[in-house]
Amino acid sequence: MSEADAKLERREPDHVDPTAASPTAKVSKPRIAAVPLVITLAATAVAIVMGALMWDAYMAAPWTRDATVRTYVVTMAPEVAGRIVQLPVKDNQFVHKGDLLLVIDPTDYKNALQLAEANVEQARANALNAQLELQRRQKLSELAETVEDRQIHEANAAASKAQYQGAQVSRDQTKVNLERTELRSPVNGWVTNLLTQVGDYASVGRNVISVVDADSFWIDAYFEETSLPSIQEGDTAKIKLMGHRNIIMGEVSGLARGITVANAQPDLAGLANVNPIFTWVRLAQRIPVRINIKQVPEGVRLVTGLTATVQVEPLSQPR
Repeated sequence: MSEADAKLERREPDHVDPTAASPTAKVSKPRIAAVPLVITLAATAVAIVMGALMWDAYMAAPWTRDATVRTYVVTMAPEVAGRIVQLPVKDNQFVHKGDLLLVIDPTDYKNALQLAEANVEQARANALNAQLELQRRQKLSELAETVEDRQIHEANAAASKAQYQGAQVSRDQTKVNLERTELRSPVNGWVTNLLTQVGDYASVGRNVISVVDADSFWIDAYFEETSLPSIQEGDTAKIKLMGHRNIIMGEVSGLARGITVANAQPDLAGLANVNPIFTWVRLAQRIPVRINIKQVPEGVRLVTGLTATVQVEPLSQPR
């Protein structure tokens, strides 16, 4: 055989029959086709698990981002009028119950107290004199004094006694007014939004200073009405303030029993003002849920008005 014939025998065919593939290739093709099915089943399983977790998070453990830190603010208005002569506190200062907040000029009230005490002494002397006169008249016989004169002296003694008692009441009220020239904090808390200055004139009944009660913080969480069946008094609540990572622990203390109903407002004619709504759109109302704060982590500063997220963990045992 020539060299050319040998080359022709070793030459590979130009076209390869696809059915003549190796056995290995025939086995790997079904395996590759099963990969999308496995991915689809895995994704479905993950979706089911995530759906169950989301259902548990939304239904079994109700939560809301619509919550607010609340507290009581004591607004203090003087009960006596006068110019402010002392203001020993400053804005945002923490004060204890009984601490002095401001002093109104007490000069006029001190003078009024001295005058009231003098009136008491005068009324006491008049009442004593009228009583002694009555006792002397009672010792006289009916021939020396008529019944009419005796009744007049009895009336004078009673009137003098009443004037003495009235003078005592007036003096006590003057003492109270003098004490009211000093405004003291009724709670532990922080002085807030202080705009009053020394020299300002304080009018009766006009707010001059406000104190945030440090012992009255709570959370108002507004839950959708669909979540209310899962919330009961005594349930544990986890609170997270916006801007803080630490969790505040709380407890559900009560659910509101009423909210404003817009359709109940009457118009000028007294008729019900009903807002038109779409029958296929029903928005869940939000109901306030009050949560008492049980534990505040170190470093978390409570400020009334802050936004919070609340998650309620219902008790497992029925009550």
